[in-house]
Amino acid sequence: MRVGLTGGVGAGKTTVARALADLGAVVIDADALAREVVEPGTPGLAAVVAEFGPEVLDDDGALDRARLGAIVFADPARRAVLEAIVHPLVRRRAAELEAAAPAGALVVHDIPLLVETGQGGSFDAVLVVDLPPELQVERLVRDRGWTPEDAAARIAAQASRADRLAVATYVIDNTRTREDLRQRVAEVVAALTGGVS
Repeated sequence: MRVGLTGGVGAGKTTVARALADLGAVVIDADALAREVVEPGTPGLAAVVAEFGPEVLDDDGALDRARLGAIVFADPARRAVLEAIVHPLVRRRAAELEAAAPAGALVVHDIPLLVETGQGGSFDAVLVVDLPPELQVERLVRDRGWTPEDAAARIAAQASRADRLAVATYVIDNTRTREDLRQRVAEVVAALTGGVS
């Protein structure tokens, strides 16, 4: 079964992905793949540099994510250009990993921009980790050291909470304890794999 996992920045998607993996799912992390496809020496990094210039590289020749982020989060058109380079490479690599998964595995594609990229319909089910925006901001400030303004800007750059919930097959509420979250993930896995939910 192919499952999409998404949620806004700071919603707890990484914690849910770990819980899914602990329960036996094969988790394919789009963020990790997005880093992999632009490592030094890759065609992906060459394409990014050709488009954005050598100033997006650090002193070691690796992608300077902060510098590139400052460019693309300030300009939606430039962000779309970056996504047009990186997203096809990520999808190709994800397909390779999915093909290598054991037969009958629950394969979870962890995709932060699942809604933004219109991929909801390509999965058997979509899991949305949900958290109200004010709690997202609070957690991003507390856990990542972001300013409230930076947190709000990143949240605003993503799909709205309503848009994410509209594609959800299962909503995983992350407003309570970590144990509550893990219990909800176990319920969803049971439902997806034919157990009792």
